[in-house]
Amino acid sequence: MQSGTRLAAVDLGSNSFRLEIARLELGQLQRMEYHKETVRQGAGLDADRCLSQDAMQRGWNCLARFAERLAGFAPNQVRAVATQTLREARNREEFLTVAQQILGFPIDVIAGREEARLIYQGVAHMLPQSDERRLVLDIGGRSTELIIGTEYTPHTMESYRVGSVAWSMRYFADQQLNAKNFERAEIAAKAVLDDAISTHGRKHWDVAYGCSGTVGAIADTLLLAGRTSERYLITREGLDWLRDKLIKAGRFDAIKLEGIKDERKAVIGGGLAVLRALFDLLGIERLQYAYGALRHGALYDMLDRQHQKTDVRAAAIEALAAKFSADKTQAERVARTALHLFNQLAVGLKKKQRPEAERQIEWAARLHEIGSRISHADYHKHGAYILDHADVSGFAMHELHDLSQLVLGHRGKLRKLEARFGQPLFMRQLLALRLAVILCHARQDPDCVDIQVSPDAEPARGFTLSCRPGWAEAWPQSAHLLREEVVAWQKTPWGLQFAARD
Repeated sequence: MQSGTRLAAVDLGSNSFRLEIARLELGQLQRMEYHKETVRQGAGLDADRCLSQDAMQRGWNCLARFAERLAGFAPNQVRAVATQTLREARNREEFLTVAQQILGFPIDVIAGREEARLIYQGVAHMLPQSDERRLVLDIGGRSTELIIGTEYTPHTMESYRVGSVAWSMRYFADQQLNAKNFERAEIAAKAVLDDAISTHGRKHWDVAYGCSGTVGAIADTLLLAGRTSERYLITREGLDWLRDKLIKAGRFDAIKLEGIKDERKAVIGGGLAVLRALFDLLGIERLQYAYGALRHGALYDMLDRQHQKTDVRAAAIEALAAKFSADKTQAERVARTALHLFNQLAVGLKKKQRPEAERQIEWAARLHEIGSRISHADYHKHGAYILDHADVSGFAMHELHDLSQLVLGHRGKLRKLEARFGQPLFMRQLLALRLAVILCHARQDPDCVDIQVSPDAEPARGFTLSCRPGWAEAWPQSAHLLREEVVAWQKTPWGLQFAARD
């Protein structure tokens, strides 16, 4: 991207929604605008994990205001990510369908470890370069992320379902800030977080950093009260002091401490309990507040996605394929063939759509056999299941699902993908992948120079596959499989024809 380009990140958190707008200047991002609204969507999840209508409306209203600030931004200049509340919500599609229309941009629901990765990227880009081993923690509304990393590289990432909103609702439901409620909340937090001792304990890091709302509010409060000699430093003594002050206040609405704003009062009890639990479990004595956050990581991730060499998703795909011992030579063969065929099918595709569509095909080809490690029978189904349930760095949940659908559909009947029949781009990707798998069935480089495939002229929905005279006789097994493929497509609204050219 050129210097002067504006980029924007929207963070749909469980407690607050945030919008960060920055300008790219000589490879660095300079803040232009920052907006935050306390939406407290996480408090709107009922016992069945469904968002209430009020919680959804609060989110929609906030996004409408954000949309005004995003007028004129191109699709590749905005990244919107949603975290734990929408990971949990059973009716998230109801919220997202309206939310995306209001915002004007897609919203990616990201997995917990991907959230942790982006948080680390945001923090690392705001810290001075150092070879120190860093612990980064972020206590959100309904989840807490812990990361061990060095420089810009996160090594160990985890997300736990414990947060300031959830713990305040559960253990301070009576709004009483007393010693008994704090004790219950801290014990419960430790029960969730105690396995982090082995992966994020004191021996694994040199310096501890905390970021975002809860840590920022506590750091502000201790600084303004003169409880720390260093700017934005949190100590055990400081946490003890703050706990005593909250207990003395007795209730949320009676808190009168500089640094704890009105919108933070209802969730500070739960957030403090979680932070105290982390200090005890991980052996933290000093926690430095760090400015970076998830939204900053999302901004830098947009820059990385512009180039294949810096797109973390490419490395993650290679790692996943290796983990399941996929045949790399065959995967590369299928990928080359599928991209060759897709190039013929990409007629009319918008220039900006094409690079991502090609990456999806290549990644699906590299992963299409990962299910074979589980069982050769129905391996495409096993592969799709892996992708739908794996944590893969760089990917939003819907991006992994898109890949899972290509892997699921690369062989077998097509009716299992009936929900996708109305998506022309996906159907072209799917055809290219299925044909490539057929042509590479002998695990040798295929003779596809004389194979041509094209989409039928609009408004027809179908494809035409043709070969030179004599090709079918030269490759009878491939020709047989292609004729079977014609039958499979004839059972869909699209259709496929196969014939020798005159």
